[in-house]
Amino acid sequence: MPIVRAKAFAVGWETFHLGLKNLRVHKLRSFLTALGIIFGVGAVICMLSISEGASASEMELIRLLGTQNIIVKSVKPNRGGAVSQGNTRILEYGITEEDRRLIENTVPHVGRVVPLREVAYRVSRGDRQYGAPVVGADCEFFGAVNVPVSRGRRLTEHDEEVRAKVCVIGDDIRKQLFTHEDPIGQTLTVHNLASGPIPFKVVGVMRPVLTAGSPARGIGERNLNGDVFIPFKTADARYGSTVYNLTSGSRELTKVAYSDLYVHVPDMERVLPVSRMISRVMERGHEKQDYEVKVPLERLRLAEKEKANRQITLGAIAGVSLLVGGIGIMNIMLASVTERTSEIGIRRALGARQIHIVQQFLVETVVLSAAGGLIGIFMGWAGAVIISESVGWPTIVQPWTVGVSFGLSVIVGVFFGMYPAITAARLDPIEAVRHE
Repeated sequence: MPIVRAKAFAVGWETFHLGLKNLRVHKLRSFLTALGIIFGVGAVICMLSISEGASASEMELIRLLGTQNIIVKSVKPNRGGAVSQGNTRILEYGITEEDRRLIENTVPHVGRVVPLREVAYRVSRGDRQYGAPVVGADCEFFGAVNVPVSRGRRLTEHDEEVRAKVCVIGDDIRKQLFTHEDPIGQTLTVHNLASGPIPFKVVGVMRPVLTAGSPARGIGERNLNGDVFIPFKTADARYGSTVYNLTSGSRELTKVAYSDLYVHVPDMERVLPVSRMISRVMERGHEKQDYEVKVPLERLRLAEKEKANRQITLGAIAGVSLLVGGIGIMNIMLASVTERTSEIGIRRALGARQIHIVQQFLVETVVLSAAGGLIGIFMGWAGAVIISESVGWPTIVQPWTVGVSFGLSVIVGVFFGMYPAITAARLDPIEAVRHE
């Protein structure tokens, strides 16, 4: 028995060696044959890495809003609702204090309601000015959006109690007003037409947050990088709910009690039912559509479904390249069978069986496709890096993408190499030896 196994191993090794030897003899032909697999695998990895990077950025933005949050946002109506007094327009819209009380007291399964109010839209430091929303925020807001501070601290309950003139700024504010300086402990000035300029001490800088769109706004239409957050009670005491704007000689007074409410639901399974209840509560008190109810969890699930569909589509498109590469391998190997008919006949005459001929040709196709797959992996990875560096698109090469691409390349080699191998094995030995 050991002798039989040793003989079988020797025959198998000889077959493998013959396959590799033939590939080395025809180096250029072998390389051209593998090109289809190389570009196919590279295309699969490159396209899926771009898709994965785009999806990861989008879902990160959604997660920042908190998948257990429901966001109720005030929206300025397109028309109507404004009262004119001389050259002053008074416009009141959006979420009211009554809406907040109803949500807190009548909607079940609500954990906490975090309010926001925009009170100004311009800040300065020295002679440098920057257009940025100044937002009165409850101290729990930073936990609700899952964004830590990179320097300093968050707003605290003590800041709320003492109506402290402190603020946490986004990373864009740091870059614009505190270039080459540490902003912690520095002062910036908030400009409001009604209250005049008021200085606020910077106590924290938020970590840079990925944003999307133009201008750079996130999924929740709030660019946290460009916001200035002050304690909500400070904003209420010093600015109230009215914002003054001057446009072309006329004056507009905008009264919005809350620009946003972040409603936290402790049980994720109840987020969608609670969002529907909140929508019904808001419908009763608003004749005009001056609010929006946004559900990050719903958006996240939709984004995940879109990601899966996109990956299947891109994978299928890129897989066509692998199919073309496989057909190329089969064509070359069929030509090789015709070219090597005499060689096959001699091997058969010397005692080689059909299985040995099949193995020899399969060795060649599998080695070609596997080598092409490895080179394609490198090219796809390099392509993803080049695209990320040159165009700025985020790319993520997942390990499963590499594994699946390489596995497919080997499967393509076996599948498309099987027919030429069987064709070669079925040649009549006598006719094959006489072939010229």
